[in-house]
Amino acid sequence: MKDVELLAELTERNRQALQGGGPERIKKQHEQGKMTARERIDTLFDPDSFVELDRFKTHRCTDFGMAENKIPGDGVITGYGEIHGRTAFVYAQDFTAFGGSLSLAHAEKICKVMEMGLRAGTPVIGLNDSGGARIQEGVMSLAGYGQIFQNNVMASGVIPQITAIMGPSAGGAVYSPALTDWIFMVENTSHMFITGPEVVKAVTQESVNKEDLGGAMTHNTKSGVAHFATPDDRACLLKIRELLAFLPQNNMEDPPQVEPTDDPKRRDEHLREVVPADPNKPYDIRDIIHSNMDNHDFFEIQEHWAKNIVIGLGRLDGRTVGVLANQPAVLAGVLDINASIKGARFVRFCDCFNIPIVIYEDVPGFMPGSMQEHGGIIKHGAKLIYAFAESTVPRITLITRKAYGGAYIVMSSKHLRGDINLAYPNAEIAVMGAEGAVNIICRNQIKKAADPETERSRLIADYRVKFSHPFRAAELGYIDEVVDPADTRPKLIQAFKMLANKQDTNPPKKHGNMPL
Repeated sequence: MKDVELLAELTERNRQALQGGGPERIKKQHEQGKMTARERIDTLFDPDSFVELDRFKTHRCTDFGMAENKIPGDGVITGYGEIHGRTAFVYAQDFTAFGGSLSLAHAEKICKVMEMGLRAGTPVIGLNDSGGARIQEGVMSLAGYGQIFQNNVMASGVIPQITAIMGPSAGGAVYSPALTDWIFMVENTSHMFITGPEVVKAVTQESVNKEDLGGAMTHNTKSGVAHFATPDDRACLLKIRELLAFLPQNNMEDPPQVEPTDDPKRRDEHLREVVPADPNKPYDIRDIIHSNMDNHDFFEIQEHWAKNIVIGLGRLDGRTVGVLANQPAVLAGVLDINASIKGARFVRFCDCFNIPIVIYEDVPGFMPGSMQEHGGIIKHGAKLIYAFAESTVPRITLITRKAYGGAYIVMSSKHLRGDINLAYPNAEIAVMGAEGAVNIICRNQIKKAADPETERSRLIADYRVKFSHPFRAAELGYIDEVVDPADTRPKLIQAFKMLANKQDTNPPKKHGNMPL
């Protein structure tokens, strides 16, 4: 065959592959408000940087008439490209081809880029839009899922893994996303569930629609399975690009640095007024976080779930930092089951990828009640302890107001290898609040007083000075410095600069037994 004929064949094969399932199915995809797999890839990567792999791969199934029904690429587009000039691998399921269903060949393509990403030390991004396992292949498609799961686990903590649910994801297909670091969902067009509404109705008699069962906001507000909800495909893909700008390529690298454009010595006297004098009055911890970060920019993660704790990423003097903060504006910032799980997973992610953590602490304790106890608050709260205690990245804790009881210990205290522990002058560090402590310790003295209420007030004020005041903890060395709130940003930057070359290790072991 002549070269010109070979080139003509290549051109024709490329044309067939690029049309996916054909114009009609592409039109239907657009009518549903969804981009095609190739359009998504073009939006995700830097212009003209994507290199496709296995474009012509097809399935090997011969049953049910499948031998005559083949589409180049077999319902998934795989390859690599650049995001902000750095390499990343991707697989994008193509719903226009076999409904994006997973065959063994489809799974082999996904596994190939996952393994290449692991060897190259680069992030792997999955854009999921699939009807599930390809029924015609039977157990072979299930084997494909198993291979993907195994690769997810091997890559965990080595390279960042991101999944975007951009259509349906049901049955076994949901477990690969659950094994990755971050899950993005698109409102109204993406769904995740183990079993769909029809099966739920047949088995449990419960009537529920797809959106309520496993839509984007369901998993962002109720289950905590997803971390981001975006209004459309484009917003989702741009959000992934934004996240990756904060992250290192792998666990052997430090996060990328950017040239700072914000003064590292910038003070903010407004911070002296953010925390109310009344210890029971709420305020938004994000006011302090935004003030401290470079250019007031804070990339919040999982903002719709467990709102009593805030997590996210920002930069201090051009360097990425993780942020974990109690949120006094929601449930007084108390730690409950969901907040503990949310915080623990975030701390472990930061520790995996060498991201220093700043902790803003204003916590009155753990949530009381039979629902929390029966739900396992002891076990789930221990996850946050475990995550902080095993982490070796630089950690700075700032107590903005309350630090009571066991929750004080949990929030990266000196006793859990916290590196630098700071406090505002109005901070209260104690076993419990002054009012509760006085009511227990001094109940008889108050009863016998001529004016019980005046005596109670006097004892509360005295308790705060003797036992709650941050200077007491500073005298013991548990607080390294009591700081002027206006100086928060420069204090954090100075401390992280000092900790830049921190070295810390844990005892040799296969792995710990985290209280799952």
